[in-house]
Amino acid sequence: MGMTISEKILAAHAGLDKVRPGEIINAKLDLVLANDVTGPVAIKEFSKLGIDRVYDQEKIALVPDHFTPNKDIASAEQSKILRDFVKKQQIKHFWETGRVGIEHCLLPEQGVVLPGDLIIGADSHTCTYGAVGAFATGVGSTDCAAGMATGEAWFRVPESLKFVFNGTKFQPWVSGKDLILYLIGKIGVDGARYKVMEFTGQGIRSLSMDNRLTMCNMAIEAGAKAGIIEPDEITLRYVKERAKREYKLYKSDLDASYENIFEFNSEDIPLQVAFPHLPENTKPVDEASGIKIDQVVIGSCTNGRLEDLEITANILKGKKIHPEIRCLIFPGTQDIYLEALRKGWIETMIEAGAAVSTPTCGPCLGGHMGILAKGERALSTTNRNFVGRMGHPQSEVYLCNPAVAAASAIKGEIVHPKEVVKNG
Repeated sequence: MGMTISEKILAAHAGLDKVRPGEIINAKLDLVLANDVTGPVAIKEFSKLGIDRVYDQEKIALVPDHFTPNKDIASAEQSKILRDFVKKQQIKHFWETGRVGIEHCLLPEQGVVLPGDLIIGADSHTCTYGAVGAFATGVGSTDCAAGMATGEAWFRVPESLKFVFNGTKFQPWVSGKDLILYLIGKIGVDGARYKVMEFTGQGIRSLSMDNRLTMCNMAIEAGAKAGIIEPDEITLRYVKERAKREYKLYKSDLDASYENIFEFNSEDIPLQVAFPHLPENTKPVDEASGIKIDQVVIGSCTNGRLEDLEITANILKGKKIHPEIRCLIFPGTQDIYLEALRKGWIETMIEAGAAVSTPTCGPCLGGHMGILAKGERALSTTNRNFVGRMGHPQSEVYLCNPAVAAASAIKGEIVHPKEVVKNG
C-alpha cells in the first residue's frame, strides 16, 4: 500500500520509510511561525525552557500582522516583545511595519515556505501553505515554543480525505473561495477534524496559485489538520522565482489509502455565500440576493492577493460604492499593494469610494480598522463568520468571494456580479 503526499512528507521528516494514520511520530521542522498575538506567548514559554538560543535563526518567522500598525498600547507592547526577541536571537524572517504583510500572504510570496516543507505555526490558518505542496498546520503557543527550541514537533499521523473536482469549466465568477465554501457546506465545520484535506482533479489543476492558497487557507474551517495540493507546473512557476533554498516535490501514490473520497463536478458549483454564524452555512448567492449590508471587507489571508484585487478593481471601475456602504480593502502584502498601485487598481478603488488600507489582519478578527456595531451586517472575503467575529456579538458576517463582495458594495445589498457587470 502506497502513501499520500502528506504521509510521505511526515515520514521523510521523521526519518522513517513509511508512516500510517494513527502513528505518533517526532519530526524535524523546516519552519516555525508566530505572529504578534501568539508570538509573545510563545516567547514567554520559550524563556521558561532555560535555553539561550533558538534552534535555527533561519527557520523561524515572526510576523506582526494582526494589530499592526499598532492600535493601542497593548498591541505596541506585543510588537515590542517580538522585536526584542528577534534582535536577541538574530532571527532572519521578521518584517517591520511598512514592510510586513499578512503572514499567510507574505511567506509564500517571499519564498519562505516551499514544497515538501513541514511547518508549524501558532496561527490556525498556517494550513495555507499546503497550496505549495507543504504539510503545514496550526499549533498552540507552547508547541510553537518547543519547536523554536528544538526544531522538532510530535504528530499523530492524520487520516487523509481526497476531494476530487472534475472538469475545468466553472460558472461565471466562481473561484477557489466558492469551491472551498461549497465543500465546507457539504461536510460541515467538523467534517475533516484532524484529517488532511487533499484537493485534486482537473478543476484544482486549472486553478491559479492565488486560488489554491485560498482553498488551503480555509481547510481549518472544516476542522482539518492540513490542506494540501500536489505541486505541478503552476506551483513550480510560482516557486522557482521565489525559492532561495532547495525543496522537494512529493505526490500521492496511486494506491494510497484515503479514509474517504469525495467527487464534485466543477461546473455544478455556483457562487457561494456563507450565512451567519458558521462557514458551513453556505447557500448559492441567489439565495442571499437582496440582503442589506452595512460594510464590505475585501482582503485578508484568504482573499487579499493580486488576483482578488484585480477582480475587485475591474468590477468597481467607473462605478461608485453605495452611499450607505463602507467598503474596506486590505491588500495582503506591500508588494501586492505596490503592484495594484502600478496597475491603477488602487486609484480605481479610491475613486469608487473604497478605503484602501496598509496590509493588516485588522477587521477579520474584530481587531481594528473595521469593527461592526450592534445590529450591523458585513459581507466579507475573510474566512470566519462566528458570533462576534468582526465586532459586536449582535452583528452578522456573511462570507463570499471578491467578485460578489465588490458587486454588493455597489448595490448596497448582496447580489450576483451579473447585476452590476455587463455581460456578467
